[in-house]
Amino acid sequence: MGFDFDEMVDRKGTNSIKWEHMDLLDKDAPPDTLPFWVADMDFACAPPILEALRRRTERRIFGYSSLDEEAYKAAVIQWYASRHGWGVDPADLFYSPGVVPAIAFLLGLLTGKGDGVIIQRPVYYPFSLMIERHGRRIVNNPLRNQGGRWEMDFEDLEAKAKDPGTKLLILCSPHNPVGRVWTEAELRRLGTICLENGLTIVADEIHGDLVRAGQRHLPLAGLFPEAKGRIITTTSPSKTFNMAGLQLSNIVISAPELRAQWSRYVADELGLGIPNSFSIPATIAAYTEGGPWLDALLAYLDGNFALMEEFHRARFPFAPFRAPEGTYLAWSDFRAAGLKEAGLVSAFCHGGKVLVEGGSMFGPEGEGFVRMNAACPRSQLAEGLERMAAVLKR
Repeated sequence: MGFDFDEMVDRKGTNSIKWEHMDLLDKDAPPDTLPFWVADMDFACAPPILEALRRRTERRIFGYSSLDEEAYKAAVIQWYASRHGWGVDPADLFYSPGVVPAIAFLLGLLTGKGDGVIIQRPVYYPFSLMIERHGRRIVNNPLRNQGGRWEMDFEDLEAKAKDPGTKLLILCSPHNPVGRVWTEAELRRLGTICLENGLTIVADEIHGDLVRAGQRHLPLAGLFPEAKGRIITTTSPSKTFNMAGLQLSNIVISAPELRAQWSRYVADELGLGIPNSFSIPATIAAYTEGGPWLDALLAYLDGNFALMEEFHRARFPFAPFRAPEGTYLAWSDFRAAGLKEAGLVSAFCHGGKVLVEGGSMFGPEGEGFVRMNAACPRSQLAEGLERMAAVLKR
């Protein structure tokens, strides 16, 4: 079956944050700027999802929906098993409107004021925001840039995990923004260090389906089946199938006590136990019929990153770049461009009408890097790169 990822879908008039609210990142962004910032894709959703939503719309009433639908749980479990070799008990599946809210909920349930929470910067910046807003301490275990390949510093991790005031580690796997798909050896070493020192791990695996050819994402919980309750997995079909606006994430919690705490806090106290009318049918369609679309998408993304690698070699030889092993987010090193990061990002926006994110958003270790969303039609990506090249030439 063919899918047209070259189609330019007009997103104006849909209240799109990415296209219509660029002022959230740059208040003076020109209206005809090409946005490469927010991590959603500029591709139409898979046809089975659109058909499922059409059928749901035809029912004409959008009342309260229950997550306790056997078809939904079966679809999610089958997907994890077939795509990742991970067996999940249906009793362990819980709903959240998003991964970031889920991490916030878990910080409240698993840590206390002043407790240390390990993150691995440069990393998805809401991790830091959630930790600080909850009155917890950021404990940074910075990744090391080894000639363009980012690696974990296990000696530093072990030293920080031994601190009795440190209670939790948030793992980003695959990693946003550096694009690493962690190997089994890396994941086992991280898991062993944390578990031996009494830490709980919250694994953000939202990009787990989005890996390059030859790569394989390994769910951390699947590597430590004996560690029930010590590893909580947060994931979602939102990145994979471009349906973040439907606001459904799957949280996998295997400890009975924590499951009860989650239900009391999230569903009862916060009143967030009910998904919207569209998220369940969309998720069932995605996980039962969306595989061919995803496979085609991954091949298209591989092509987009091949274009970026060639463009960097030819036009940005001073900016080392390698395709990410996972995610659809490019992480480019512009430290040798001759401009400070803020000036470079501003020049791309106001001089080239290209909106990208500066790497320091993800921690000081990202200073001088640029994150660019490559999940768009190839012609749009090529145009954005040409505009950036023109800015650098000037």
